[in-house]
Amino acid sequence: MANNNSNSKTQFDNMKYEIAGQLGINLKQGYNGDLTSREAGTIGGNIVKKVFQTYTGNQYPQYDTTNKQQSK
Repeated sequence: MANNNSNSKTQFDNMKYEIAGQLGINLKQGYNGDLTSREAGTIGGNIVKKVFQTYTGNQYPQYDTTNKQQSK
């Protein structure tokens, strides 16, 4: 039985570092306890978006969070 775990982990790590670099977040190999929760969440959220887009072929839904006022 073939074990693709190491290949999957390598692909995931590559994607993680690529996304962090695009976002300007200094992600290093090993311990990254100096990252804020926001930075870590931003990396994770973008990973989810990329996986969703790859899996479905659709753009991940975008929401406007800048205008929080609701009209009556």
